[in-house]
Amino acid sequence: MKPQTHIVQLKSGGHLAYSEYGDPNGMPVLFCHGWPSSRTMAELTDAAARQLRVRIISPDRPGISASAFVANRRLIDWPAIVREFMDALAIREFRILAISGGAPYAYAAAWKFPERVCAIAVVSGAPPIVDLANEAGLLRLYRWMLALYRKHPQLLRVIFYLARPIASLRPPVRFRPLLLRLLKLQPCDVAALRDSAAFEACFESQRRAWRASARGVMTDAEIYAQPWGFRLEEVDVPVRLWHGTQDRAFSVEIAKQVAKRLPNCTPRYVDNEGHYSLPIRHVRAILADLIKV
Repeated sequence: MKPQTHIVQLKSGGHLAYSEYGDPNGMPVLFCHGWPSSRTMAELTDAAARQLRVRIISPDRPGISASAFVANRRLIDWPAIVREFMDALAIREFRILAISGGAPYAYAAAWKFPERVCAIAVVSGAPPIVDLANEAGLLRLYRWMLALYRKHPQLLRVIFYLARPIASLRPPVRFRPLLLRLLKLQPCDVAALRDSAAFEACFESQRRAWRASARGVMTDAEIYAQPWGFRLEEVDVPVRLWHGTQDRAFSVEIAKQVAKRLPNCTPRYVDNEGHYSLPIRHVRAILADLIKV
């Protein structure tokens, strides 16, 4: 059974949509979904969270899926939204689990109010791109998008709007193997995504984001290419950084650079795992490790 969609009205304007997974009475963990993605990506955590008695709270970011769009949004606007959101749920202290593009949002919340964020786990995480001396460790598609954003931002926006009708489609099950081949994923990622539940969590959450709004997906993307507004060195809470050595989206070398900058980081580089396979195959270990901090 699919989880319910809940809405929190924000005093600052607009609303956040969220769903919950795992144990409703368990230890609270805020889930930060990837890009392009939405709150249902947290389905990956459900079984493990139930076993470990963890309450996963997964909101759509502003403009994504069922959450209200916020114009001119910046990464450093996120902590205030999180504070109001968690206050509405009467949760004082919590942990954060971030996957891929959710990483900057986890770092931002931990930087802004370490008195409430006990620890964060970052899995296959996106780095502060503007700080990279060399972008060769990024997925080729990301490098192409960055080049367009810097030189021809309006053209990139047009491409996003043109992509929306295709990205919003739900591919028939029989076409999934073909889709995985077209994406040119690492073999470990392809093998992990052959699991139907994992495929649904990863790709249905993407489709929901695109179906709702190309503008929301685009605004989320632009944030990654901008300065974060704080430095990784200022994030003092315990960070568990998980990264697969076969990650093609963000190379393990980039992850190692990030880990060196964090003052309280325990890195875990997992051999023979990629961008998708790591959170799919190791989610229980990741959650178990996070709640012990």
